[in-house]
Amino acid sequence: MPKLTKRVVEATEIRDKDYIIFDSDIPGFGLRVLRSGKRSYMIQYRVGHKTRRMSLGLHGILTPEKARTQAINALASVKNGEDPASARDAARNAPTMEDLGRRVIQDHAAHHCKPRTVVGYRYYLKAYINPRIGTLKVRDILRSDIAKFHHDLRDTPIQANRCMQLLSKMFNLAELWGLRPDGTNPCRHIQKYPEKKRERYLSKEELAGLGEVLRQCEQEGIESQSAINALRLLIFTGCRLSEIMTLKWDHVDFEDGALHLPDSKTGAKTVHIGAPAIEVLSKIERLDDNPWVITGRNPGAHLNDLQPPWQRIRKRAGIEDVRIHDLRHTFASTAVAAGQGLPMIGKLLGHTQVQTTARYAHLAADPIKAAANTVSSDIAASMDERTSEIITLRSIVG
Repeated sequence: MPKLTKRVVEATEIRDKDYIIFDSDIPGFGLRVLRSGKRSYMIQYRVGHKTRRMSLGLHGILTPEKARTQAINALASVKNGEDPASARDAARNAPTMEDLGRRVIQDHAAHHCKPRTVVGYRYYLKAYINPRIGTLKVRDILRSDIAKFHHDLRDTPIQANRCMQLLSKMFNLAELWGLRPDGTNPCRHIQKYPEKKRERYLSKEELAGLGEVLRQCEQEGIESQSAINALRLLIFTGCRLSEIMTLKWDHVDFEDGALHLPDSKTGAKTVHIGAPAIEVLSKIERLDDNPWVITGRNPGAHLNDLQPPWQRIRKRAGIEDVRIHDLRHTFASTAVAAGQGLPMIGKLLGHTQVQTTARYAHLAADPIKAAANTVSSDIAASMDERTSEIITLRSIVG
């Protein structure tokens, strides 16, 4: 049983069967010689009543000296009651970030989150998280990894912040599931980017143009009637996209002029609707085998994606920068222009927080400015008229 040196290793003969040569200096350190001619360093040790072997690496990639050092460290851990082979297997099989994301969707989000939230989670995982850090082991992620991930998305701050929210949730669940030690969430102390709220409202001219395009699409049959119905309801009700797309006939109260939504972003609520919305609903064909108002192509299903038809329609209307959610903003801005107060607008939109409606406060100043301009102009005109009379009278007297 020789000492495993480079000369000894390379002089070993190739046999019909694999065999092992053990080192004379370090018990348990050996060389496995394969029938193929490859040679790999290994250790053999006992854990309880079991004998275990663990490969250290191929000769040529590892030198005998480096293999010897690894063997000494691994065998020392055995004396401390550890099992290096099991530890290596556990490390190799440890879940990656992609694995964690999949489990978060299946075991958590599917049971505790709204369908719209699950869709968002899937999107951020597929588009941002998995391509960048999906292959990294959950237990190995450092705060520096998350900081770099966040920094790399600095040009899209909203997406960067949403990813951070999801990642923080993922790491909290990883701790709960025993995949990371408690209190090691690497998202802590990473500052989010400032977000500038995007405000886009359609003008009267743009609304007229959009209405004409919807009529053209309906007459020409170039877009599905379901998509056109959905867009009109969004415009006339100020509802969120998910509220209209998942609206059922059971939720529609024609007599009371309301939509009784059992579930929304802010919970169950009643949306009071006007005559235009009721007219749109009354013209939609009800299918016996489909409970949804905005029906999809498949039997019994609702329309899933309004984005493709909306992108075509907005392009035709010349409003390519308008998002579907901007239709909700337009509903609110129209209410402000009509003189409705912020509390009433909050009720129309179903806001539960006053600060959510407060984003429209600056619009409320426009009618006031117009009124102030009218009143002050009338006063100024009266003053100018009185001044003119005085000047005329003086000229006559003089």
